[in-house]
Amino acid sequence: MRFIRLEELKPGMRIARPIFSKKGVLLYDRATVLKDIQSIQNIKSFGLIGLFILEPAEPIPPLTDEDREFERFQTMMAFQIKDEMDGARRTKKVSHISQIVDGIIREYGNQKGKISFIQGLRSKDDYIYKHSLNVAILSALITHTMNVSLQDQQEAVTAAVLHDIGKLDVDQSIFEQREVTAEERIRLLHAELGGFDLIGNLYMSNPNMKRICSQAQHLIDVMDNEEELKRMKPVTGAKVLAVADTYDSDTAVRLDQPPLSEVATLRKMLDRPDVYDHKVVEALLHSINVLSPGTSVELNNGDKALVIRINEHDLLRPVVLTFSNNEIIDLSDRITYDDLDVGDIMKTMDNRHVMDNDALKKFGFS
Repeated sequence: MRFIRLEELKPGMRIARPIFSKKGVLLYDRATVLKDIQSIQNIKSFGLIGLFILEPAEPIPPLTDEDREFERFQTMMAFQIKDEMDGARRTKKVSHISQIVDGIIREYGNQKGKISFIQGLRSKDDYIYKHSLNVAILSALITHTMNVSLQDQQEAVTAAVLHDIGKLDVDQSIFEQREVTAEERIRLLHAELGGFDLIGNLYMSNPNMKRICSQAQHLIDVMDNEEELKRMKPVTGAKVLAVADTYDSDTAVRLDQPPLSEVATLRKMLDRPDVYDHKVVEALLHSINVLSPGTSVELNNGDKALVIRINEHDLLRPVVLTFSNNEIIDLSDRITYDDLDVGDIMKTMDNRHVMDNDALKKFGFS
């Protein structure tokens, strides 16, 4: 499975992930073949930046009922968040934010086990709304795992839904650019600050809402300033928001640079406990499936392997089966394998469609 931009879609390609309408109606199921140019034009009308496409010889990957419902929930709730944000900017009041937050907590703030957190596609028109929803879902999962009070959970999820509202004041095409100029960065910063002020006005009776959003952003902004980080005393909601925001931003499909893998993003945060609270990152790790059995990985020595058992005590060091010699390695055994760990996740195991064009030309094939 790989991501293909809309302009690169061709007839014959197969869709890897289902596409839903804003009301949750299935429009295109997995493995749907783009038969002709008209099919591609229909997809383009949705405003997406591209699609996940199956490789030519790739079987349809498994999709549980829970995974399908997660994607459907994302689509529907993103439109509700859009209506709420647009209304808040226009009227300077919130209308249905409580129902949105309650819905997110009801679905993902009381989970008994982990979920498969699936990144959906985003366009410049819905980037903020889908990002805000994902951050809210992650915040609900994290706060539940941390066993915080219901009030703290509601504040964290509400802040997650609204934290990027100020960014709607800038040209949304900025989220599809490969590079952002210094002037655009300044405009983005001013928009963020204006959004925090709006959140403060929306929740004048609860100053913690603005505090959560501004502190979370400040944690990330000053991550290279050791003295400032030491002075900061962020509230729990801000710690949760910083982790959830970074995880979704780094693993999302975007145009400015390839997304980081889940493992790379989690390692990045675990390496900076001064910015990303360790307990919060651990709570995220115990809320989502990252290295589940069946996941193909590349070890830091270059070997390819298959995860065969989760390590509940150290989730990034599972038991794996190497492809080269069928050796079972328990990465939690630090005495034997201290220098060996999972380097990254393999996105696909099927490379039969990849050909060396130069070699073909050399032997007379055009």
